[in-house]
Amino acid sequence: MSDSYVPESAMVVAAHPDDIEFACAGTLVRWARAGARIVYVLCTSGESGIEDTAVSREQAMEIRETEQRAAAEIAGAAEVVFLREPDGLLEPTIGLRRRLVREVRRHRPEVVICGDPTLLWMGPAFLNHPDHRAAATAAIDAVWPAAGQPNLFREMEEEGLYAHRPRKIYVTGVMQTEADAYVDIGETIEAKLAALRAHRSQMGNGNPEPLLRKWAEENGRARGMAYAESFRVVTLVPDARWEATKGRKGTA
Repeated sequence: MSDSYVPESAMVVAAHPDDIEFACAGTLVRWARAGARIVYVLCTSGESGIEDTAVSREQAMEIRETEQRAAAEIAGAAEVVFLREPDGLLEPTIGLRRRLVREVRRHRPEVVICGDPTLLWMGPAFLNHPDHRAAATAAIDAVWPAAGQPNLFREMEEEGLYAHRPRKIYVTGVMQTEADAYVDIGETIEAKLAALRAHRSQMGNGNPEPLLRKWAEENGRARGMAYAESFRVVTLVPDARWEATKGRKGTA
C-alpha cells in the first residue's frame, strides 16, 4: 500500500495506556501532522500495571490516565476516551462491543486501528497479553459488521448516533510476512519515543526505546525507509463508494 495515504480521521482502540505508543504512534503522529483527526479509545486504564502495592488501583488509574493524555498530546491526538473496563480481566463481550460501536458511530472515523486478535506467541520470551487479544477482538467485531448495521443497536439513534462503516481497518502487531502496508516514520519516530516516555510509571523495568528502534528499523530496512511501522490493512468500503457516501447518516 502507498505510504502517502492519510485518512481524514482515525480511531485507535487499545487495551492499556502505552499500547498505542508501542504499536503505532509514529503513524498517528504522521497522520495528525498532515491534518487527520485522531481519537484514542482505551478499553482499560491500566490500573493493574503499577505493581507497587502501596499504590491503590484508584491512584494507579489516575496516574496512567494522566500519562496517556500527555502521550496523546505529544502525538497530536484530538481526544482520549477511557472506557474503564477492568484491567487484566478484559473480555470481548457484547457489552464491550456495544461501547466500541458507540465510539465508532460518535467519531465516524475513516480508519480504525487495532491489534491482531490472533497473535499469542511473540517469540521465545514473550506472550501477547490477554487484554490485547480481547481488545482487538472486540474492536474488529464492533467495526465489522456491527457499527455499520443500521438495525443493530438502533437505540443509539436517540443519541444522534447512526450506522457508520469505516473505510479501512489497520491491524498492528502482525508478523512481517503477513503485513501488507508500511508507514514511513523516519520523521516521527522521535515523537513516538517522546510519547512513550510520557508513561513514566512504566519505565522502571528497563528502557524500551532501543527495542522500538530495532523493530522500526527492521520494518523499514527492505523498503528503503529508515524506520517504519507495519500493518495488515482491510478495506471495508471501496474508494469510489466511500467518496460518494461519506458523511451521510446511516452510511459509510
